[in-house]
Amino acid sequence: MTDITPFSSLYPFTSNWLDLDGVRYHYLDEGPRDAPPLVMLHGNPTWSFYYRTLIPTLSQTHRVIVPDHVGCGLSDKPQEYPYNLNQHIQNVKSLLSHLELENFTLMVHDWGGVIGMGYAIDHPETINRFVVFNTAAFYLKKLTILIRLCRSKLLGGFLVRGLNAFAGSATYMAISNHARMTRQVRAGYLAPYNNWHNRIAVHRFVQDIPWEENHPTRQAQTRHDQPATECIHWHISPASC
Repeated sequence: MTDITPFSSLYPFTSNWLDLDGVRYHYLDEGPRDAPPLVMLHGNPTWSFYYRTLIPTLSQTHRVIVPDHVGCGLSDKPQEYPYNLNQHIQNVKSLLSHLELENFTLMVHDWGGVIGMGYAIDHPETINRFVVFNTAAFYLKKLTILIRLCRSKLLGGFLVRGLNAFAGSATYMAISNHARMTRQVRAGYLAPYNNWHNRIAVHRFVQDIPWEENHPTRQAQTRHDQPATECIHWHISPASC
């Protein structure tokens, strides 16, 4: 269990869990239950902590739901688990069905975009609008050197799970040049990924990038021929909310 005491002032939220066939799926449920719902999906190597500064304000007018993908944040981190796009989409479906949410806003970032859009294409009738941060839901011809190294069969596990190179470097490389994380914020991002065992999803997310033509997730990513814009009203917004 991740100890959130060192950064509890930054993450003063009540934890909830949904049982997914014996796997505990952590999520936040903040704000009035009768308010318009807002679902926030994080990416890799972050967790619900990523939205910590938005939740207090948005939960004044919305019911804010923020899950931790299995293997991330405060969710369980099983070692034998299908860490792939289809499974993460199914987990979100299970949570939103459990909460009986309808007519909600979907906010997505990074892998949360691919997972969220996978859910949205199957259930367009449940979503009113989107808030889209930097993400990708299409094939990329090039990968960064760091990602390619972290996907390497020879070095990937050692770098990502042994040295925490992916999550650790993100706290320096994935922020503005004009901003620096405080020690407490950095500790909050990295706390769930403090050993080999707990970094499994960070590594599996990197491995699940469908770069190769025969990658199993490529089919999941392109399984629908018609664009989502034909059945969903899109609302693209910057991260200024």
